[in-house]
Amino acid sequence: MSKKVVVIGGGIIGLCSAYYLEKEGHDVTVIDKSDFKSGASYVNAGYITPSHIISLAAPGMINKGMKWMLNSSSPFYVKPRLNYDFLRWSLLFKKSATNKKVEASIPIIKDINLFSRELYEGMKASNEFDFFYKQKGLLMLYQTDKAGEEEWKTGIRAIKEGLHVEKLSKEAVQKIEPNVDLNIKGAIYYHSDAHMTPNEFMQQLKSYLEKKGVSILSNEEVKSFDKKKNKIISIVTKNKVIKIEELVVASGAWTQNLVKQLNINVPIQAGKGYRINTKKETGIKIPSILMEAKVAVTPMNGFTRFAGTMEINGINHDINPKRVEAITKAGEKYYKGLKFDAKEKEMAACGLRPCSPDGLPYIGRLNTVENVTIATGHAMMGWSLGPATGKIVSEIITQKKTSLNITPFKVERFS
Repeated sequence: MSKKVVVIGGGIIGLCSAYYLEKEGHDVTVIDKSDFKSGASYVNAGYITPSHIISLAAPGMINKGMKWMLNSSSPFYVKPRLNYDFLRWSLLFKKSATNKKVEASIPIIKDINLFSRELYEGMKASNEFDFFYKQKGLLMLYQTDKAGEEEWKTGIRAIKEGLHVEKLSKEAVQKIEPNVDLNIKGAIYYHSDAHMTPNEFMQQLKSYLEKKGVSILSNEEVKSFDKKKNKIISIVTKNKVIKIEELVVASGAWTQNLVKQLNINVPIQAGKGYRINTKKETGIKIPSILMEAKVAVTPMNGFTRFAGTMEINGINHDINPKRVEAITKAGEKYYKGLKFDAKEKEMAACGLRPCSPDGLPYIGRLNTVENVTIATGHAMMGWSLGPATGKIVSEIITQKKTSLNITPFKVERFS
């Protein structure tokens, strides 16, 4: 039965939810307070990452965060502040960062990533889109034996999960990356991963939805909800009152503040990431993560993107020049001869990734408001998990059996 569904959030999660909801025959409206041209869905590394089986809430992250807290150019920077939501999230993160919880989450993260990759490939194979998509895997490039050994442990665990992973010497890496002069000791090569050009896909998906009759409302901020008993009957924006039958909240880092109006607390912290693009010919063919610097490198359609850092510092889009400099220095350190110019650094952009305390997304219905579905908290895997999340959202609203077990993604698991 067709329903009037409003999706709050025009990023990859929101648009993918709209895509699968429209396919199920629903009357869909997508609302975003931006212009559908900026944010984390446009500035990310474009990775589809079955390799990323270890959640953000890993035991070592607490110690690393403490060590890096005083260094504003570090790969993982947390700015301490006396704020209830931040302090609660930090405590929940600490409780989640155990070997037992990380181990339990490995097959969950792997399965939803593989499912999402399959859905991307289905979209690519359809005649609906013509986007850049390559499965060339992911190289984890390391300069120290310690980093290599640490990553190889993850590689061995990924092999147990059925992924194809190799440990490569520097010479072996140079054979598959012959056009760059690498300053590395070696790499762990995950063959499972793919990559895309985010802006291109987002534009094509938005155009497709508009052609299919999905209403796209840009620069519209949701102000409040009209509730009757345990249902939302309409939402109020700056300019409109929109009647609804179902609501999907996919508003990323803003979700927590938005759903507080419904007396729900979904713990999220905004994790700011940066990107720098270069149109110079770099010779880079295979996406890579510069391990010690935690910088992602992606050869996209017509340019190469360097992206990285995780900055937990509230909701803001301030560009920290030290963090931009850290990314460019890392690129120049690993790729001999690579140089970024002042203009490329000036054009750096950032986006806010919604981080849950346990590294798993929130996907599912609220217990207390029966027509609200939440889809957020994907941290650095938002791009990777867009289609899988959108598909599951459409299955929830259409009351179909979900493609995956969504119990681990329960929205109110920290209540």
